[in-house]
Amino acid sequence: MNGTVKDDILPWRAPQPLMLAPMQGLTNRALRTLITEIGRPDVLFTEFVRVRPGSRKPIADRDVREMAARHPVPLVVQLIGRDAEALAAAARKAQDLGVQHINLNLGCPFGRMTGRSAGGALLRHPAALPEILSRLRQAVHGSFSVKIRAGYDDPRQIFSLLPILETAGIDFLIIHPRTVRQRFDGRADHTITRELVAATHLPVIANGDIHTAEEGWRVLDQTGAAGLMLGRGAIADPLLFARIRKEAPPHPSPHERLVELQRYLGALLPRYQEIFCGEQQVLGKMKAVVSQINDPLLAHRHKPLRRAKSITTFIQALASLTAP
Repeated sequence: MNGTVKDDILPWRAPQPLMLAPMQGLTNRALRTLITEIGRPDVLFTEFVRVRPGSRKPIADRDVREMAARHPVPLVVQLIGRDAEALAAAARKAQDLGVQHINLNLGCPFGRMTGRSAGGALLRHPAALPEILSRLRQAVHGSFSVKIRAGYDDPRQIFSLLPILETAGIDFLIIHPRTVRQRFDGRADHTITRELVAATHLPVIANGDIHTAEEGWRVLDQTGAAGLMLGRGAIADPLLFARIRKEAPPHPSPHERLVELQRYLGALLPRYQEIFCGEQQVLGKMKAVVSQINDPLLAHRHKPLRRAKSITTFIQALASLTAP
């Protein structure tokens, strides 16, 4: 690990922690629990929790249920918002519920948040960051971290933001080295990650375009990052954590991947039926997971899952995944 930041409050003990990324619409409590059983990430993140100023409830009831879920590994609650006092109030509420780790989203590229100057859009107005970070740092008693893009439209903006982040007293930094404007176009530029690691005493977690064990090993080796955050790659293959740790084969055959996928989705479906209401909502949530699986060797096999019109046809398609 780079840096000597208050190791006793960091949400990991592994020498190079592997984290499940916060992914809106995906990393709910059921999926987090299942991925923990399959691949055992070192740290979990919630979907982002929207914090709106002036609301009587700083955290919605749905988000309270999500952050109150108990897991065998540490859970970090990610907040997104633009109002310093509202964010601090939400952090205090989360801690009242037993949360020990808070993260601020400074990277979400999607319009409904950026239009309200939250998430990645805050990088357009960096003058607002010191107050937001300071208020959160005062409110958070455990670890306080930031997940950030490399910049709004300038991929080197992160280096001008770094003194603000360090002065605020955050405990670690997660970098996705794309700009907000890029969304998910192009490739994550981990040369920026390497430069950032060299420029700060903070532990830096690398995030972006890590879909295989080899990609994970390469990013760790080439950047010197303290650890990795896995998003789409881990949703598609929960064993990716174990593969990077060399606890599972890095190159399963197509048939082995289909068997793994069948077991994964088969275990997820009843969990989703417990926490979501109605067949179409459950089906939509299952298809959202399937949509993350982009392996061309499997595409023709899981296409019927994406086209299923009912839970019954989804189950039939799942059963046929491994058929000759």
